[in-house]
Amino acid sequence: MGQLRNFVTSLHQATKRDYLARMVDDKVHCMKVAKEYGPDYWDGDRRYGYGGYSYMPGRWKPVAKALIQTYGLVAGSKVLDVGCGKGFLLHEMLLLEPELQVTGFDISEHGMNSSTDLVRPHLFLHQAQEPYPFADKEFDLVLSLGTLHNLRLFELKAALYEIERVGKQGYVMLESYRNEQELFNLQCWALTCESFFDKEEWIWLYKHFGYRSDYEFIYFE
Repeated sequence: MGQLRNFVTSLHQATKRDYLARMVDDKVHCMKVAKEYGPDYWDGDRRYGYGGYSYMPGRWKPVAKALIQTYGLVAGSKVLDVGCGKGFLLHEMLLLEPELQVTGFDISEHGMNSSTDLVRPHLFLHQAQEPYPFADKEFDLVLSLGTLHNLRLFELKAALYEIERVGKQGYVMLESYRNEQELFNLQCWALTCESFFDKEEWIWLYKHFGYRSDYEFIYFE
């Protein structure tokens, strides 16, 4: 089993959230809209998702730097981002190491079309639970941030298998909880989440599904 990492938590904690307001705001309707992963989810009203997700120079730089340093990425290293969204993390990684060979995929056509000119040529439409069109151990690092909790259990097994198969190293970050308050907050806030598991359950699933690489959890405190 890999190591518990702490790359994204501080960025996640910097955002304030009104959990109850989202829960009582016609949430079933908002969930249906969010799961289309279209313009409303990324750049529409906050009730549907991000409430506007634009590139902010340097926002993802600390995460990009930590990934490059931790996993020993250098010129020519190959990186795959599973569920890359608008590709802003890959963008920051390229600014730090321009000779990285980056690839990303997502199910959101709007997300990828809204990516930066730097990374857009390296992105393609694909589902995380479908077989990846890559050879075994083709990438030096396969990462996935905030994606796998949006899969159902059998889909999660397939995605973790593929991440482990195509990557020499891996890192997965997803939403979880450690107590009843965090579970309540997560259930209030989440629009696209399909798998609600606590920290110990996720670690058990990783082992059960053969995922041996690194991981991180974000919590809604």
